[in-house]
Amino acid sequence: MDRITHHGRTTVARTRGRDTDGPGLLCVHGSGGSHAAWRAQFRLADTTPVTALDLSGHGESDDVDADPGYETLSAYVDDVVAVARAVDARVLVGNSLGGAVALTTALERDLDLDGLVLTGTGARLAVLDDLLAWLDDDFDRAVQFLHEPDRLFHEPSDALVEASTEVMYDAGQAVTSRDFQTCHGFDVRDRLEEVTTPSVAVVGVHDQLTPPWYHEYLADNLPACSYEEVPDAAHLAMLEQPAAFNAAVRAFLDDLAD
Repeated sequence: MDRITHHGRTTVARTRGRDTDGPGLLCVHGSGGSHAAWRAQFRLADTTPVTALDLSGHGESDDVDADPGYETLSAYVDDVVAVARAVDARVLVGNSLGGAVALTTALERDLDLDGLVLTGTGARLAVLDDLLAWLDDDFDRAVQFLHEPDRLFHEPSDALVEASTEVMYDAGQAVTSRDFQTCHGFDVRDRLEEVTTPSVAVVGVHDQLTPPWYHEYLADNLPACSYEEVPDAAHLAMLEQPAAFNAAVRAFLDDLAD
């Protein structure tokens, strides 16, 4: 376990495959999540180092005093930059809010990046008004809504739903609501042409939260972005269909190496 101190707080991350070759992956979870969202991606550590972090206020990382929106997004970007530099990771893998963090990092920070894997995310991440309201005044309803079919998952096991729900409750209502409000204000559609880092947009075909056309838009408007679908999965494709997701990441890394 790595504990990286920066900006007066400590961000916790876990790395596998430190001695392997490759550009190094840094995996960034979504709203109300933690590093555990990427547990199956540690299987990629046979070819490249893989790091997964807990953003501020999630998992074991210190929280940050930040208002929802750009202030929170910028703080999360600080987390990512600090960890990336500490572990020498050059490919960011971002899911949902984590994709917004990855894109903002590429746009606004002086971090040497070889690639971006953008999954379950988009250039704009508007959130349903009802969900924002439930996150504020009926957290149980919000968590239930997110775990209904074709939102976070397509056809998950009971164990997967239970684990996902536990992580969201562990993050808590205040942090999870802050995350979704931050997503709601995110919009870089007019800046995508500035992101010249090679990228891939990977989507679970049943994702109703950030549907395939969000990822097609990324592929069409980022200067160097391909598009990949993961069958039998929704928003958290890396958890629901890890073998297919990892195959897409491996193919992208192979392309970067050519």
